Amino acid sequence: SENSLESLVSIGNICRSPIAEAVFRKLVTDEKLENKWRTDSAAVSDWNVGRSPDSRALSCLRNHGIETAHKARQITKEDFQTFDHILCMDESNLRDLNRKSNQVKDCKAKIELLGTYDPQEQLIIEDPYYGNEKDFETVYEQCLRCCKAFLEKYH
Repeated sequence: SENSLESLVSIGNICRSPIAEAVFRKLVTDEKLENKWRTDSAAVSDWNVGRSPDSRALSCLRNHGIETAHKARQITKEDFQTFDHILCMDESNLRDLNRKSNQVKDCKAKIELLGTYDPQEQLIIEDPYYGNEKDFETVYEQCLRCCKAFLEKYH
């Protein structure tokens, strides 16, 4: 479609998905494609609504020269109806999203794991919340590889 839309989703929307969202936004900006994409991230749960990303996620992004002003939000019925792609981080996200999408009558979003695009075939992007800076760095690297490959496929 003329305007491809994408959404990046994970469970609490303060660690993995804001990293993925920020990485993807930077990639499309660098490629001068920002008018072709609308990028957002949201949570399956309502735990962290309104919160900024985890400080370790922010500092990881800053180390790579990326800023984000994202505030966590919960995924809505409209997201399933307006976004072309909903990409998630792990199997439980995928199950929850598929379940939610079944309750939306005109769901147009293709729901899949972001990791399906990883050239290194790391299917699951593990939650770094209980980990350390190195785990956030791993998430960043995975998101970068996957987002690049995803963009190449749909650009």
